[in-house]
Parts: sequence; C-alpha cells; structure tokens
Amino acid sequence: MQGYIHSFESMAAVDGEGVRYAVFLSGCPLRCVFCHNPDTWNMTGTLMTPEELVNKVSKYNPYFKNNGGVTFTGGEPLLQAEFIRKTVPLLKEKGINYIVDTSGSVELTDSVKYVLENAQGVILDLKFPDNEGYLKYTGHTMEKTLEMLGFLESIGKSTRIRTVIIPGINDTEEEIQKYLMHIKDKKCIYKYELLAFHTMGFFKYEELKIENPLKDTKPLDVSVKDRLQKFVNSNLGKSIDI
Repeated sequence: MQGYIHSFESMAAVDGEGVRYAVFLSGCPLRCVFCHNPDTWNMTGTLMTPEELVNKVSKYNPYFKNNGGVTFTGGEPLLQAEFIRKTVPLLKEKGINYIVDTSGSVELTDSVKYVLENAQGVILDLKFPDNEGYLKYTGHTMEKTLEMLGFLESIGKSTRIRTVIIPGINDTEEEIQKYLMHIKDKKCIYKYELLAFHTMGFFKYEELKIENPLKDTKPLDVSVKDRLQKFVNSNLGKSIDI
C-alpha cells in the first residue's frame, strides 16, 4: 500500500492546535477558484508506504507534546482514506495524534469513517453556504460536506469549521449569516474560523498554465476578516483563540 504525498511542512502553526507536522496528500475533486494549492489537484507526487511516512514523522515526536501531532491535508486527504487508514495504527504505536483537514467532498466510505472516528479532531471547510455558490466556485455541490458534518456531529468529533472570505463574494455579514444557519446547532463544532483570501499562490497558476479566475482580485483587508470574525463569535459564542 502506497500513498501519493505532495509535500510536508514541519512545525506547522495553522493546521490545528499544538505543534503540527503537516502531510499534504495529492488529489482533489474540487476546483475552488480561490485555491492556493492548485499543484495538489492531481494524484501525483512521491509514493510512500505507511511505514515510510510514519518513520519520517516520528522524528518530530518530541516536539508534539500533549496536543500536537500530524495534520493530514492536501489537496483532499480523504481521497486517500485507505492509505491514511493503514497509517493510523502505526501512528498510534508511536503515540502520535492526527488531525484531518478536509473539504468533506468525498463519500462516507468505511475507510473515511474510520479515519474520522480515530482522529484527534477535524478541520472541515465550509466553502460556501449553498449549492449555487458551491457549483459556481468549486464545481461541485455541498451535499457531501453537509453529510460529513452530520456524521461528525453524530460521533461527537471535535470539529473546527473554516471559511475563506473573498472580496466581493462572501465578505458581508449577510453572507456569513447564511453559513451560520448550517452550524449554529452543531455541538461538535468548537470553533468557526474565517480565513482571509490571499494571492500568495497565484504564481502556481502561471507555472502550471492554469487559468486563474480570481487573478484580478486583491487580497482581503484583514480588518474585514477581523470584523466578520467578531460577528461570527458573537453569534456562536465560539472564539478562535487557542
């Protein structure tokens, strides 16, 4: 059993609580117009066995302490759920926790459920508040994401929701209110974190000769993100402070 690994990031600070080792898996079913990692879309990269991956990760175990660990991200890591499933017992043998950072855009197979059930926590992207937005800006509907959120709620899995705020698309309180309708009654959600749209990955579109639908869009003013985050926190009573 081998998995396609795009890249790694040691000492990752934004991929979950504590010190994280981010494993970027290749492949994604979505084509989000704001994606800053279009180089992860296709199932390419370095082939590794679960044993090889855990041997690499375990070198950082002393830094993880009680709350850190691995974050499986991408791309969409759950496209390779069977590979992660084979990796999980090896991580447990080393006493290493893991988080899954997912768009939720996959079927809830037995392997996907196993990976979610055994995770320390889940970061779930809620990209848009309705199917119209999903179809227009990702190329897929939101049903699978909502199904995954329902599953996470059913098993009581600690979940952080994330949304990228894009100028002129979802940067108003009226739009954010639509997102809140999906999550306000979910007890599994401990944070709803808004992220500011940025242009740092634009060069990848040029290198890959991929059309960039938002090439003329400026980065989101951080003050707008902060204002909307306060709106979210006041409505949910959930802070992003770690």
